Amino acid sequence: MAEEKKDKKIEMEQHRDERIEKTGQATLDDNGRLENIHLISIIGEIEGHDNLNNNSKTTKYEHILPSLAAIEDSREIQGVLVLLNTMGGDVEAGLAIAEMIASLSKPTVSLVLGGSHSIGVPIAVSTDYSYIVPTGTMVIHPVRMSGMVIGVPQTFDYFKLIQDRITGFVCSHCRADKHKLEALMMETGVLTKDVGTILVGEEAVKHGIIDEVGGIDKAMKKLHDLIQESGMVAIS
Repeated sequence: MAEEKKDKKIEMEQHRDERIEKTGQATLDDNGRLENIHLISIIGEIEGHDNLNNNSKTTKYEHILPSLAAIEDSREIQGVLVLLNTMGGDVEAGLAIAEMIASLSKPTVSLVLGGSHSIGVPIAVSTDYSYIVPTGTMVIHPVRMSGMVIGVPQTFDYFKLIQDRITGFVCSHCRADKHKLEALMMETGVLTKDVGTILVGEEAVKHGIIDEVGGIDKAMKKLHDLIQESGMVAIS
C-alpha cells in the first residue's frame, strides 16, 4: 500500500512537471490549508491566431482559455495566481485572456515579474488584486499593427476602436484615469524610437494601474486571504 502511494505521488509530480513545461501551469499543493491554488504563467509573447517561430517564448491562448473554463467549473480549485513576464503580443488573444480572468467567480491575484508590457497590461489588472515587484516594468503604448495597412480614414477609426477597447477595460479594472492613461500612451519623450511610457514598480502603483508593490510572498498571502473572505473554504 505504501509503495502504491509512493508510485502515485511520483506519477502526479511527473505529470505536473510536464504540464509546467508545456503550458506554464500547475495546481499547487494545498499544504494542509484545504485550499487549492492554480498557477498560470503569462510569459514571453502572447500568441494569437498565427504561430510564432520555435525560438520564441510564447503563451498560447488556446492553452489558457480552456484552463480558465475548467478552473471556473472545478470544485477543487479555490483561487488563481497569475504570474506575468510578457512583452505583449496579439491584442485579441490578450483581451480574451483578460476578460476570462476578470469573469472568474473565484479569487484571483496577479504578480508582474520582469515586465507586463502592451497587451499584458489588461491581463495584469484583470485580477481581483495586483502586485508588481520593485524592478518590474509596464510599457504603456498605442496599438500597433504589422503588415499592409490601407490608407483610408476607416483604418484610423478601427485603430481608435481597438484602443478604446483596451483603455476601457484597463480603466474599469484599476484606479487609473482614462485621460491620464491615454496621455501615458502618447508620451513622446520617454521611448527613443516609439511613443509611450515605461512605468517601473512603484510608478505603476502611483498611476493607479497596479494595486501594490510586492513579491510572491505578498501575492500568495493576499490570495489565501481572499479565498477565506469569499467563504469558499472553511477555516480549519
